[in-house]
Amino acid sequence: MASVKTTTPSGPASGLDRQSPAQAQDELAWDMRGAGHGRLRMRTLVTLRWTIILGEVAVLLIGGLFLGFKAPYAICFGLIGAAAWINLLTGVASPGQRMIADWEATAQLGFDVAQISVLLFLTGGTANPFILMLIAPVTLAAATLPLKPFLILGGAAVGASLALAFFHLPLPMRGPSVSFSLIYMLSCSAANVAGILVIASSVRQAAQESARMALALDVTQTVLSREQRLSALGALAAAAAHELGTPLATIAIVAKEMAREAPTPQVKEDADLLIAQAARCREILRRLTDAPAEASDEVHERMSLLQLVHEVIEPHAGVKGVRVEAIVSGAAGAQSPDIWRMPEVLHALTSFVENAVDFATSEVLITARFDAQNVSMEVRDDGPGFAPEVLAKLGEPYVTTRPGAEGSRTGHIGMGLGFFIAKTLLERTGAAVTFQNGRPRGAVVSARWSRAKIEAPLA
Repeated sequence: MASVKTTTPSGPASGLDRQSPAQAQDELAWDMRGAGHGRLRMRTLVTLRWTIILGEVAVLLIGGLFLGFKAPYAICFGLIGAAAWINLLTGVASPGQRMIADWEATAQLGFDVAQISVLLFLTGGTANPFILMLIAPVTLAAATLPLKPFLILGGAAVGASLALAFFHLPLPMRGPSVSFSLIYMLSCSAANVAGILVIASSVRQAAQESARMALALDVTQTVLSREQRLSALGALAAAAAHELGTPLATIAIVAKEMAREAPTPQVKEDADLLIAQAARCREILRRLTDAPAEASDEVHERMSLLQLVHEVIEPHAGVKGVRVEAIVSGAAGAQSPDIWRMPEVLHALTSFVENAVDFATSEVLITARFDAQNVSMEVRDDGPGFAPEVLAKLGEPYVTTRPGAEGSRTGHIGMGLGFFIAKTLLERTGAAVTFQNGRPRGAVVSARWSRAKIEAPLA
């Protein structure tokens, strides 16, 4: 088995400074959290109300014209007409695409709860099976409003359901009216309250999970875009360094000739200064080309496994109290592959190493292995490992036990997006990602690719 071992240097990392992956994730997540309020469009609200109004009209027409039920239809249709007029004014006065404020949405949905409750009071209270219509505005509030307005509207609907068991006009019937016992009315109220609680809470939980997942995926896309721009910038810098080398060499040669044949000391001094500045430029360009081993774009697009582990551990050089080591090993007879330089892989592995550095006791080991079919990367630390309740949910957004900034070696306050983003990015490259606890202790994160998905073929 062939192997190469490398460790982090004791001094600060060389080359251009890189922002911590987890810090970049959290910075972007906080920037993108501003869409937490005002998620209900006016068009959605108006459409829901028209649906309720049309349903109410249909029920009353069927009951009065075809079934011959007796009810205060004049008052009922007057109430429905008032709701329709208000809804028409609302739709005309406000653009349909406008995102309404939380207080406005609460007031509008509260009006719907009140209108439905009054209509139910006129038509039998909780004995009316259409009491289920109270669930509609509460469900919309559960999906679109913050917790406090949702609880207010839910409480109003529950209170109306209970009150309608005691206060109501007779249920519209053909022939003499029927009186229902209080127990039956309360049972109907309890059934409706249960429906409100179960349906609204289920919808709210699903909406919150969907919103969390959408936000996390947006952050993932933004992080990937940033990494791709940084990678493109690195390739551009390497190409520029390569292209500028020749003109700088020409300037240095001409300046040396000028210094040798200078007619006056002042001209020679200027020529020597030109030589020194050209040498300084060449040194700067040399440092730029140190990160990518070669200067051309064609070569910069590919990297060896040794280069990969160097770039992954470089941001964590100089972290006190933790030794970061990397090993590249391969099966006997297998040729070490060159792989494509993918921002997704670099960002994800750097994020895993940063997490390991925060939780490690004294050592973090990064192992790159290859054989004839696969390439794998493993990040292992000697810390306490993943807690069982966290291990079961790793890879989902907003799962974190990272310490606060004062207790973190990297100074990073976790939001639980790092593992989700890293896992998502790696899976897009064809990797199988696993999380487990090591023996006797520590956490282990592994990623495995088939060589066909990650290997850069020889030119």
